[in-house]
Amino acid sequence: MDINPGEHWPDEDMLETLPRIIDKLKLVDSPSGFEFWIIIEKKTNLIIGDTGFKGLPDINGCADIGYGIIARARRQGYATEAVNALIDRAFQQPELNLITASCERTNTGSAKVLQGLGFSFKGTNEGMFQWELPRMAL
Repeated sequence: MDINPGEHWPDEDMLETLPRIIDKLKLVDSPSGFEFWIIIEKKTNLIIGDTGFKGLPDINGCADIGYGIIARARRQGYATEAVNALIDRAFQQPELNLITASCERTNTGSAKVLQGLGFSFKGTNEGMFQWELPRMAL
């Protein structure tokens, strides 16, 4: 496919998370869609980020989403496009009722992405802003 990692991808967070992703994928016959997805910049075929859920929806139908974009590709709409596509796909699953997300209080770019996608701010927890998007919001 001639896809290559962009500069600074994977970052430290992704390097720490990849072993858990691989372990979870070993437990299922096929991916559910609630795992890890890479974000590829079409014009360069470079991996510029990642997004995904931190697991299947819980018994209340809630799943937590995360994402990251390398520095040089930020503020170009990639996170919004990728996370929006993942949300649309995820809400096709009947067991999902609510998507949650968190971002550092200083990460104004991430907060803008979440606000733009319709997430509601719910407060802070351990220095992180907490957000949620119920199914009915779409």
